[in-house]
Amino acid sequence: MSTVNLVAAPSTTSATAAPSYNYAMGYLKAGIVALVVAHHAVLAYHPSAPPIPASLLSQPRVWQAFPVVDSHRALWAAIFATVNDIFFMALMFFVSGLFVWNSLKRKGAGAYLRDRSLRLGLPFIVVAATIAPLSYYPTYLQIAGHGSFGDFLHDWLSLGRWSAGPVWFTWVLLVFDCAVVLLNRLAPGWGEALGRLTQNAKDHPQRFAVQLIAVTTAIYFPVALVAGPFDWAGLGPFWFQTSRILLYFAYFLAGVGVGAWGLERGLTASDGQLERHWRIWIRWAVLAFLVYAMALQAAVTHSIPHNWREGLQSWTWLATLALFATSCAASSFALLAIFTRFVNTRVSLLESLNRNSYGIFLVHFVFVSWLGYGMLGFALPAIVKFLVVFAGSLALSWGITICLRRIPGMTRIV
Repeated sequence: MSTVNLVAAPSTTSATAAPSYNYAMGYLKAGIVALVVAHHAVLAYHPSAPPIPASLLSQPRVWQAFPVVDSHRALWAAIFATVNDIFFMALMFFVSGLFVWNSLKRKGAGAYLRDRSLRLGLPFIVVAATIAPLSYYPTYLQIAGHGSFGDFLHDWLSLGRWSAGPVWFTWVLLVFDCAVVLLNRLAPGWGEALGRLTQNAKDHPQRFAVQLIAVTTAIYFPVALVAGPFDWAGLGPFWFQTSRILLYFAYFLAGVGVGAWGLERGLTASDGQLERHWRIWIRWAVLAFLVYAMALQAAVTHSIPHNWREGLQSWTWLATLALFATSCAASSFALLAIFTRFVNTRVSLLESLNRNSYGIFLVHFVFVSWLGYGMLGFALPAIVKFLVVFAGSLALSWGITICLRRIPGMTRIV
């Protein structure tokens, strides 16, 4: 069984589908998960990480994004986190959509939704109820200096709304899957029609990128202008980033279309123009990020710590919001080009990372938090602490997932 998709097995029978195993996309998925671990590991050393709050109940609850805050900070951490934040979740939704259509057509709506609920819904419930509070217990210890787990749980249950950590992705992806099933019921064959819209992406990836930028800018800009680029909405553990939710759905549908047309017939074809011109895509990604970063720095400088909501009307914030979708697409296409060009044959280490990447994603946050908390007492440079936390979290999550997958029936979930 292929494990290319982040949370779903691809179809092996489709007239237009790619081969059942695509190393480039499988290893790209694994690479994104490694970036997720690195992103959460680096936040403790971000120069703009918030001060330690007086209590878990204090507002705003920025500690949900920064569970551990270290006194050692570094500018490179801010650059690394900003680069990741621009594109990696959008690209994860894109990769997750690649085999959706073929899987839906092969299984049928009922079996497809049952499988998705088992693979997405069940892990979300388990992780939100167990791993999430364990991941934020170090936050409470850093605030209080001491305190029992019972005291922490009292505060945790008093929050009303609490973060489930990175697994917000799984419940949102499940909603997207339900939307695909509903769309197919209302308009059977829409997936093939969407795939035909991507048929020229093999020879003209730049045209496809421009179209994606136009669509995502049109849906991201007005929402971010009203809700703000940083706001999250949630009920209980069900959180999502308000300004980006439609952008993520657009990337998911783009992945559905590319997958429906066929990985070796469209954008990700091994002999396509995307992989041939990988150097150009990297240059565009770097240029787009630098322009976006300069606009963001100017916007933040003029509106924080005053009132960034009022500052949204300034030209710097308007430029930042307008440039976000461009930088997101440029970075995403650059990663797609690199993996399509260079990572298209079996590599044992990457194969293991690929098979276990979903489990790593589900459990890594608890290791990131506790290792970050454990490094607080060491007078080491931020880069050393980051490398210890990142490598340790990745290795521990990897090992735990390998063990979990040996339990009968667990491979259907992780």
